[in-house]
Amino acid sequence: MAIKLDLYKVFCEVAKCGSFSKAAKELYMTQPAVSQSIMQLERELQVRLFTRMPKGVALTNEGELLFEYINSAMNLIGTGEKKLKETKGMMIGELKIGVGDTISRYFLMPYLEMFHRKYPNIKLKIINRTTLELCDMLKSGEIDIAICNLPIDDSAIESKPCLTVQDIFVCGEQYKDLAKNPIDILNLSSLPLILLEGKSNTRKYIEKYFLENGVKITPEIELGSHDLLLEFAKINLGIACVIREFSHDYMKDGSLYEIKLKEEIPNRSIGFCYLKSVSLSVASRKFVEIVESKEVIKE
Repeated sequence: MAIKLDLYKVFCEVAKCGSFSKAAKELYMTQPAVSQSIMQLERELQVRLFTRMPKGVALTNEGELLFEYINSAMNLIGTGEKKLKETKGMMIGELKIGVGDTISRYFLMPYLEMFHRKYPNIKLKIINRTTLELCDMLKSGEIDIAICNLPIDDSAIESKPCLTVQDIFVCGEQYKDLAKNPIDILNLSSLPLILLEGKSNTRKYIEKYFLENGVKITPEIELGSHDLLLEFAKINLGIACVIREFSHDYMKDGSLYEIKLKEEIPNRSIGFCYLKSVSLSVASRKFVEIVESKEVIKE
């Protein structure tokens, strides 16, 4: 069924605005023209897309289903147009990077600075979300590239490691005797554990490792950020699972102690994620090259 793209453009704008009149202003059209476009689309699809209300319109169930896909398609079209503009010598454009707070703070900052210095006319947009949310944003075209905790179990997404990290357990002064000798994971599981929230990729990785070794872990405290894990362990609220590479300062100044495990948790990776079906933009490729070069600005 061939339906003109401009009808879908009108449909998306009405869905976002919740009003024919507001959509008309955004599209520089008349309200009757917007109304006529929606009526034509509903006739061709043979389904009602909006419920007319006293103060605007609302999507029907069928309309919500269609919007989920059409909005993603429109975003991808917009991304394609931006990529074409970027080919003009990197003189204009935008790079939308999705990344978690911890990776952004402890790993990405110097590379963002270097990219900005090399390509000052490329606008950087950094979006902080969980790994699961970033994967959804990639698929909807809302971001160009993501830097996530791997592995990613999604057939639509390609991943490329860029940093190897080690998950460890740390404690504060009250529990420092635990750091004297390696302990097994069964004994560790009986301690008051502080872990990231269950939806995080890091938490899932740790839980999977313990279960594969016949141990189930139940945290006493769940937190939403790596920084809080460090701070809670520092004030002796429990034993926190953190990333060694992002915790050096705490262990260097003696605020935290690493608890060695007899069965060390396998290394994992942080890496770039992008859609298999969509080629990377020029700006995205340049950013990946900068990170892979491992060069950072030294004042």
